[in-house]
Amino acid sequence: MADSFVLYLFISRHSLPTRLIWGCLQLQLGVICSIGIWTFSEAKLQAAQAHQTWKSLSEFTEGVTKVNAEPTPILIAAPENFNPDLQLPPKTSTEALQNSSPPKTSTEAPQNSSPPKTSTEPRTPDAVLESIHTDYRYDTDNFGQTNLFFEPTAQFRLSNGNKIFFKTGFNLFEQRGVESITNFPLQVGWQGKIGKATLQTAAGVDIFNRLPTAINLNAKVEVPIAPPRVSSSGQLLSAVVLSGNLEQGPYKSNARTLENQITAWRFGPDLYWQIDRKTSFFSSLRLGSYNDGNSEVQSFSRLERKFGQFSLAANLFTWNFDRDLERTSGYFSPSDFLVYNAEVGWEGDIANFLRCRLAANLGQQRLKGEFDNANTYQTRCTVKFSPNIEADLGYTFSNVRNQETGGSAYSGNSLTGQLRVKF
Repeated sequence: MADSFVLYLFISRHSLPTRLIWGCLQLQLGVICSIGIWTFSEAKLQAAQAHQTWKSLSEFTEGVTKVNAEPTPILIAAPENFNPDLQLPPKTSTEALQNSSPPKTSTEAPQNSSPPKTSTEPRTPDAVLESIHTDYRYDTDNFGQTNLFFEPTAQFRLSNGNKIFFKTGFNLFEQRGVESITNFPLQVGWQGKIGKATLQTAAGVDIFNRLPTAINLNAKVEVPIAPPRVSSSGQLLSAVVLSGNLEQGPYKSNARTLENQITAWRFGPDLYWQIDRKTSFFSSLRLGSYNDGNSEVQSFSRLERKFGQFSLAANLFTWNFDRDLERTSGYFSPSDFLVYNAEVGWEGDIANFLRCRLAANLGQQRLKGEFDNANTYQTRCTVKFSPNIEADLGYTFSNVRNQETGGSAYSGNSLTGQLRVKF
């Protein structure tokens, strides 16, 4: 199964997106290796600290309690892309540093002279390379729209426990009737604690092949309302966490929207409630303001209950825009859009190095007062190559709309992946 996913992921070495990605990856690997060599030379004196974070909703229908360790992504407003995530404060462990003593000499120092002072304390490195993860996503639909995302992120832990990360990558947007657009994102982020609150900020630029450079930024603050309780085995028993989010940048919906240079501000709260060890609730609200004068309100709620390796969940998504500007600005902007469904999922180990998840969602979607079926099918597998290297590979099929299709049916496919390397 792992081989079939790998073949799926690396579609064809002779295709244009893959050649561009390969060239971009060679450049990024050169930069990352240079940083890594410098970091490891400093890090020999100190062990890297381990941490654990909680991530919710890898897609519109994924669970809210998958363990992960990655920075918060920028939200893309669409039912199948709506991807808020939650991070609990990381647990850290430290190791004592061994002091080294200078070698003894049998020669006595001359009278009235002092031997040179030798420091016995090791030098603490300013930053330690903690992990590198690379996100991959390839979206297609039956209306000729293709979006490709390939974004590596290097994360460093500072000597004071805070984190910084650097993200770059290559993105490609293709659409019928529009010249393709390539995008090179560059972003620098910081994460730290202020009292009980966890603050994460990031800022950068988006470079395009035929469009002006645009600025992007985001910020997130998380505050535990009720202290989390964890069992002796590491399972989360209960917690209530409230977070506030703010983000701004180009709206990477499709090539036409980027060509029209649409940007958006989005802000709003997230609430995560671990009711008990098997039941969780997540809710999110976003308010958006676009540079074309449009505004939006979107909300998402999910209630999930686990039964061993199986799970049941109910999802509700609403999305309302002030004006429908899809024909002029290029992005899906329904005045009244509703999706609700029920989800059945299974997750378990197929082998000691392979863990997979299967899920199916059956429900309804309402657009302009008319109802239609809303179905989504997902599969995702995690391959553990070594204790420090693992990869996620997934596929999703959905008929939940992200554009106006008239009387025609909509179907979308997403191939996703992430490679994680810990140091």
